[in-house]
Amino acid sequence: MGGDFAPDATISGAILAREEIPESDRIVLIGDKPTILNQLEAHNVRADYFDIEHASEMIAMGEQPTRAFAQKPNSSISLGFKLLKTEQIDAFSSAGNTGAMLVGSIYSVNAVQGIIRPATTSIIPKESGGMGVLIDVGTNPDSKPDVMYQFGLLGSIYARYVYGIEKPKVGLLNIGEEEDKGSLLCQSAFRLMKDSKDYHFIGNVESRDLFKDKVDVVVCDGFTGNILLKNMEAMYRLMVKRGLTDEFFSRFNYENYGGTPILGINSTVVVGHGISNKVAIKNMILHSKHVFEAKISEKVRQTLDQYTQRQFFSNGMQ
Repeated sequence: MGGDFAPDATISGAILAREEIPESDRIVLIGDKPTILNQLEAHNVRADYFDIEHASEMIAMGEQPTRAFAQKPNSSISLGFKLLKTEQIDAFSSAGNTGAMLVGSIYSVNAVQGIIRPATTSIIPKESGGMGVLIDVGTNPDSKPDVMYQFGLLGSIYARYVYGIEKPKVGLLNIGEEEDKGSLLCQSAFRLMKDSKDYHFIGNVESRDLFKDKVDVVVCDGFTGNILLKNMEAMYRLMVKRGLTDEFFSRFNYENYGGTPILGINSTVVVGHGISNKVAIKNMILHSKHVFEAKISEKVRQTLDQYTQRQFFSNGMQ
């Protein structure tokens, strides 16, 4: 029921996704059942093509997330997290209220033990044809150095197991490559990251390096990342409007990726863009399947266990 063009776009996208997954997999539609059935009938699709969970309430896009999540236990988002927590579903995705999705992730399925703050990502298309990862893109506007360190860990795991980059090169977004460049946050984060044994840190990178193969995972605070992401989206829309797109720039179209997983939590949750159309919804659903099958949460726990042990021995030696 979430998104600017719901329920038509969400159900149309689910129908497209259903055509691309094995018969053994099921898509669960969570929302007002009569509305869902009417939409399926309008698309000439049988109701048993999906599993349907009725939700009598809905969290609107403009509602305060924490209050709405608590006051609307029968909303589609709240019910989705109940199903996820009890393992009745394996992955949960929505183009609805992003704040409510974050609240549900943190307070329902919880962050992986040891993760300070979960994070969200965006894809950065590379000139060579590959993909890069930008983390964080808005979940944590006021990050601390230790949180930034963990962004490198989360981004590296995501790049490796979802996009197949064997040894991701992790860089810290800054205004210069020198170690002492940038804000106090960047300088402090650099000192933590430079000797990391948890991922391959290559140092500071500038924004002009984003689309090159120099770096695979770009770490920044959520405030900076969100501004950068929306600037890239705006440039893409401007180029489309002026008829200036080509194969490379078409890869900036959010529809191709559908959504971003919330990394660092104990399950698979993917958040889509509020303006998602049916193609974006389809790709959001397929991406949630991909992230679940990559066992990202399990990989984070395993890596964090090793990280914690190293921290313990390091502290014990001091």
